[in-house]
Order: sequence, then structure tokens, then C-alpha cells
Amino acid sequence: MVLTEENYREKINSFSGNEWRQLIELIPLVAKTQKFGEMAGGEKVENGVIIMPYWNQNAIVSQFQEIVYNIPIIINFDWGSWEEGRIIARDENFDFDTIDIPTKCKLITAIIRNDRFCDGALIEAFESGLILKILRSIKDQII
Repeated sequence: MVLTEENYREKINSFSGNEWRQLIELIPLVAKTQKFGEMAGGEKVENGVIIMPYWNQNAIVSQFQEIVYNIPIIINFDWGSWEEGRIIARDENFDFDTIDIPTKCKLITAIIRNDRFCDGALIEAFESGLILKILRSIKDQII
């Protein structure tokens, strides 16, 4: 199932609690995790070849990605020009309970897609607490 700007609200709002279960079950694991990834690479190897720095994700980050693609809550939209999402993600005091679950899914999509272009963006979203806030808010709205 592909979620588009035309159908994502209807599809996401039709999900049952059971479909959200795997994602909600991540909350205590995310809450107790101290480190979500680490920088690797950046060293010279044979013949002057340099391995560029990159981020290694913790297993919980990879599990999160797998779950959001499998539910699915990743939306095909122009996340790069979604200014509202940037404003929400940057506001440390934003009340996620003021937005609906489909909008939270757009945020998750934007964070994951951004990570493809800015290595470590997803790890940073976990370490800053942004992902945990979004997940807790989703849980509060589906229960």
C-alpha cells in the first residue's frame, strides 16, 4: 500500500490499535536507550584510501524504520518543502497532542527521508527525544 497526499489521512485513520501495536511497543525501549548510534569511518586505509565518516544505527533505530515501512505510515509527499514540518520538528516545546496522527506520520516520513540526504538525522531525532515525543503522542491518541 502506497500512502500519497491524496489518501494518507483516510488510510492512517483506518488503522486499528493492533496495526499500531509494534510501534507503540517500541516506546519503553526507546525511552531506556541512551545511545542510538555512533560515528564510524573517517580513517585512512591502504594506498591512501579514506573511508568517509558515516553513522551506524543502533538496532532500535533500524527496527523503528522497518516497522514504519511495514505498517505503512511512510507517505509519498514533497517533504523537503513542507515548512510546517520543519517548524514543528525544531520547536523543543511543541505539543504533539495538538496535531493529528496523520500529521505525526508526515513528520516521521520527513525525518526518515531527510536521513537519506543528511546521514545521522534520524539518530539525532531519537537522541533529541523527538521520535519518543511523537510515539508517545500517537499512543495517547489511539488509546
